[in-house]
Order: sequence, then structure tokens, then C-alpha cells
Amino acid sequence: TLVAALNELHVPPKPTDKPLRLPVQDVYSITGAGTVPVGRIETGILKVGMKVHFMPADKIGEVKSIEMHHEAIQQAEPGDNVGFNVRGVDKKDLRRGDVAGPTDNPPTVAKSFTAQIVVLNHPSVITVGYTPVFHAHTAQVACTFEEIQKSLDPKTGATKQEKPDFIKTGDAAIVKIRPTKPMVIEPAK
Repeated sequence: TLVAALNELHVPPKPTDKPLRLPVQDVYSITGAGTVPVGRIETGILKVGMKVHFMPADKIGEVKSIEMHHEAIQQAEPGDNVGFNVRGVDKKDLRRGDVAGPTDNPPTVAKSFTAQIVVLNHPSVITVGYTPVFHAHTAQVACTFEEIQKSLDPKTGATKQEKPDFIKTGDAAIVKIRPTKPMVIEPAK
């Protein structure tokens, strides 16, 4: 039955073994507390007392306190929506789209990256030089198609054509992308 099938589902383990990655949704300046970024933890653990490195802002601060649902907590894990007071960073230095990570393994700011994409719906063909806005976690950055390396069969993933001149609605492809301003993007693992 459906209920039996649902009862067989298991919650996947949280990626607490990976380095902290916390995309910033917003930043507040709270009187008496200071700078308070808020966001949802994607990977790793955020702890009171740890030093965090925000990229691409390239700012380092120390976590003084963490709050979730108006309750102070000592640490937070993937899936937790938190606000955290950080010392040593000014509100104006951070913005939505920055990503917090540990100082010994800060988030990667890529000059360019290779992506596998599927064109779901686009009114015209897409060629090298096209610059749409990419949404990566909380960041919104215009990124330029530098190279269309190959088109793929969307059903099988097999290479359809090497270095096609363009791609269109329904096509899958491997493309090289260059952000127009610094943006955190990390390799899939």
C-alpha cells in the first residue's frame, strides 16, 4: 500500500562530514548584537566560537552566537535556518549571495566553470556570448556562455555533437560558463 511504501522511506544522512557552506540570505545590524547574517546551512556544522570566511566578500569573522527560531543554540547543522552574530565583519561588507565557510576551507570563487545544462524553454537559439542570470543558492549573477563543448542526448546522456554552433529548447549540453562578477560555485562531489 502507499502508506507502507511511505513508511519504508528513510531520511538521508545530513552532510555534516563536509565543510561548512552557508549561503547568506540576508544581513542585519542589530543594536547590542552587531552584524547578524541569516541563511540555511547546506553542508557542515556551524559552531559558536568558530572563525568563518565569507566569499566572495573575502571577509573573516568569529561566530559569537547562533539563534534558530528565537532560541540560542551552540551549533547548527544542514537544513537549519539560522541567524548568527559575527564579530569582526561590518553589515556593509556582506550581502545576499555571499557564502560562509570555515577559514581553513573557504568557499570557492570560480573564474569560470563547466556545467551540464538542459534548455527547458527558450524562445531562440543559444550561442557563445549569451549572458543569462544564473541563480546559485542565494546568489544571482549574470554569466556568459564561453564555449558549448558538446550537445548531449537528453535521454541517454550520450554525446550528440562536439562543439555545436548553438543549442535550443530540449537540448542538453556541456558548456563553459564565466560569471561577470565574483560568485561562489563549487565542483559537484
